[in-house]
Amino acid sequence: MTGVRDYRLSLERSRRALVREDRPDVFAMCGREWDLLPEVFAPIYSPATEITLDFLDLTEKTAESAVLRKGSLLEIGCGTGVVAVTAALAGCTRVIATDINPAAVLNTEMNAARHGVPDRVSGLHSDLFESLTGQEGFDTVFWHSNFVLAPPDYRPRTMHERAYVDPGYAAHRRFLQEAPDRLAPGGKVLLHFSTRGDVPALHRIADACGRRLDVVRRTAVREGPHEVEHLLMEVTPAAEFSRRPEVVR
Repeated sequence: MTGVRDYRLSLERSRRALVREDRPDVFAMCGREWDLLPEVFAPIYSPATEITLDFLDLTEKTAESAVLRKGSLLEIGCGTGVVAVTAALAGCTRVIATDINPAAVLNTEMNAARHGVPDRVSGLHSDLFESLTGQEGFDTVFWHSNFVLAPPDYRPRTMHERAYVDPGYAAHRRFLQEAPDRLAPGGKVLLHFSTRGDVPALHRIADACGRRLDVVRRTAVREGPHEVEHLLMEVTPAAEFSRRPEVVR
């Protein structure tokens, strides 16, 4: 595999992000400061987190989100907690922020406390939905996924690598299968994907899981030598899917 989708490039990006001499303990994003722990994905080295905030209408330029409901939010892969905390500050009343990396869960809790919303943001160490027991349904389930496809037999060497690649798209398959079952009535599942990943493969998995993927927002950015298109997809059961107009941003 060559080019922007080569998983080896993403592994190298992961390695560099960990060992940079200028990697900070605190960074600024969207007019706020955020704690950054070692071994946690650093949003400052990729445009993806800011794109997520824009997709979800959580930037300073948007007063009301047309995408994210202001009730309850389940975020998969919370990292530093920028999205979860910003959603709480924007009005989400209950936010569960999960990550397979325990350092990321702690990082999210630190940033929830930093910004005064520890009562609305709860961190949970979980591999996707495994640790969610007895939870009510959510108005929104969101995952900014590790969309780069690695070989099925690749074993991530660090928790940090797991934020970059998904071997065999095993996690994506589980997410597509299980996420709709975590919704409250009228809720929606949203997936942030990109062309660093294998979009046709994702659609094949969705078809096999009985899911439909509807692109609701998209944007193209330059990432180093590559142009990468980021996609916000809504995941719905195929039998219940009704086509909605795509919003191109």
